[in-house]
Order: sequence, then structure tokens, then C-alpha cells
Amino acid sequence: MLKKISWGILLILIALCLYYWNWLSYGYNQAKGQLKVITQSRPIEDFLQDPNFPDSLKQKLELTMAVRGFAVDSLGLNKSDNYTELYDQKGKTLLWNVSASEPYALKAYTWQYPFLGEMPYKGFFDLEKAKKEADLLKEKGLDVRIRTVGGWSTLGILKDPLLSNMLERNDGALAEVIIHELTHATLFVKNEVEFNENLASFIGEKGAERFLVSHFGDSSAQHLEYLQSLADSKTLTRIILAGAGRLDSLYGSFTDSLKTSLKDSLKNNCIQHIANDLKNGAFYNTRYQNIFDDVLPNNAYFMAHRRYHNQEDSIQAIFHQYDDDIKLMLTAMKIKYGK
Repeated sequence: MLKKISWGILLILIALCLYYWNWLSYGYNQAKGQLKVITQSRPIEDFLQDPNFPDSLKQKLELTMAVRGFAVDSLGLNKSDNYTELYDQKGKTLLWNVSASEPYALKAYTWQYPFLGEMPYKGFFDLEKAKKEADLLKEKGLDVRIRTVGGWSTLGILKDPLLSNMLERNDGALAEVIIHELTHATLFVKNEVEFNENLASFIGEKGAERFLVSHFGDSSAQHLEYLQSLADSKTLTRIILAGAGRLDSLYGSFTDSLKTSLKDSLKNNCIQHIANDLKNGAFYNTRYQNIFDDVLPNNAYFMAHRRYHNQEDSIQAIFHQYDDDIKLMLTAMKIKYGK
């Protein structure tokens, strides 16, 4: 009898492994990639004491230490060992992100993750695996996007290192991405990806601006440069979100009897108009005007902007309720969400 039960359990385990093989394989590759990064990261102090490490990058590392301290002391983000080590990418891209959307609706394709819940993107340490996933999604008729990932966060589960390519950013952008990722490690609500990303984006921007004023001064070149780049980002987001609204209206007018070729033509025409709006946008950095010169974006691109900025006004309203005090707002949110 015991032998039969043991065989039964073994068969169930084999069946589960076969059923969840794709996720087991994906989880193994992700764990392998994360383990490589974590085990090959070195303390920031080692780089600061290394005479062969460039002085310009040492200044960036010292800046990250100052940002971490400010994020904890002034913004109320959780204290941790995150970003106390550096992983040298040797100039190579480390991570890719795959996302997808319905072709005639701004509706994200989602994956169900253990513990994290439903997520509208999937990360990869291997570009070929990311492309394979993208091809499978395209075969389903979805709009697909692959993009490189510039930040690193395991949501407070592991000790997150700095990635060396992050040091290529200017001071404001570097401060923003660190505060953004530290926000994720402080507060991440299951199955609420858009809220999580909007909150992290909001605190990243507000926190970076306040850090630059505190660290360099209100009239510093670093602060003024960041204000310009932030203004460009806001202009880009405004145009893209307005365009997403027009796409929503267009897709809502589609009927089942409408030919696919006509749907595609109307869709591409609408997106071309959005690209033209960017051409006419007032930017400090004119590169934003030309980002769609080679390839027009698809629905997955518009979904990504919504994911990071669609709730900005509501989070701004919450921010005002706490007298524009980030620490006070985060404290209340951690109580509300049990974090």
C-alpha cells in the first residue's frame, strides 16, 4: 500500500513538472542569471579603493551612496543593503523585458507569477530567449515589445547591486533610478503593477529633484539639467498618453465586420499622427522629436507609458493630502498595504 502511495506521489510530481515545465525552466534561468550577478558583485568600497577604477566613476559611486542615505533619511524608504555593491557589466546589456498588448485594444497581455501575482512583462537575462518569447506572442497576433532594462530590483527579496551601465547616466537620472527601485523594495502591492510603477516613478522623480537641491543646490547645473530632462519626459508622456486616448477611441469604433487590413491602416495612420505630434513638440533635447523616425511604436509601447504614468494625477493628489511630504505619504501607504 505504501509503495503504491509513493508511486502515486511520484507520478503526480512528474505530471506537475511536465505541466509547469516552461515556468520551471524560466525560473531556473532567472535564478541562474540573478545568482551570477549577485555572486560576482563587489562592494562599492573595493572600487573606490581601486587605483585603476576611473575617478569619474568613483564620483558616481559616491553619489549613489549619498542618494541611498537621502532616500532612507529624508524620503522614508526602507533601509537595506541594496546598492552597496556593484556588478560590472563590462559594457554589455544584462537584462531584457518583453511585454505585449492586444492588436486592436490597449489591453496588456499578462503572466501569472508565484508570490508576485499577475504581471504585464517578463524579464530575461538571455536576448535569444527574450526573442523566442516575443515570437510566440507574435504568433498569437499580439503587439510585442522588447526593451533593455536599466534598473535592477528584486523587490527587497535579495541584495540588489548597482549595474555598471547605470553609472553612465547623468546625476539626476542616476538618483531617479535608484530612488525608483528602492521604492519598489519598500512598497510593492501584489497584482497592482500600474499603481506600483506609477508610485515608483512619482517618488523617483520627486525624490531625485529634492536630492539634487539638497546635495548640489537649487541653482546647480545638476539640478537645472535634471529639470530640463524632466520637462522633456513630461512632454513626451503627455503626447503619448493623449495619443493612447485617441487609439482607445479608434479601437472602440472597430466592428467585427471591419476588415483586418482596414483596421491596420487606420491604426497605423493614428500612430503616425502621434509621431507627428512629437515632431512638433517643444523639447529641450530634440532627439525626442525623432524617436519614431525608423519604426513606429505599437500598442505595447503605449501600454508601457500608461503603466508608468497613467495614475500620476491620482498619486499627486494623494501626495498633496500629506502636505507634499513623501515620508509621511509612504508611512501611511505602508500601514494601508501592510508593508
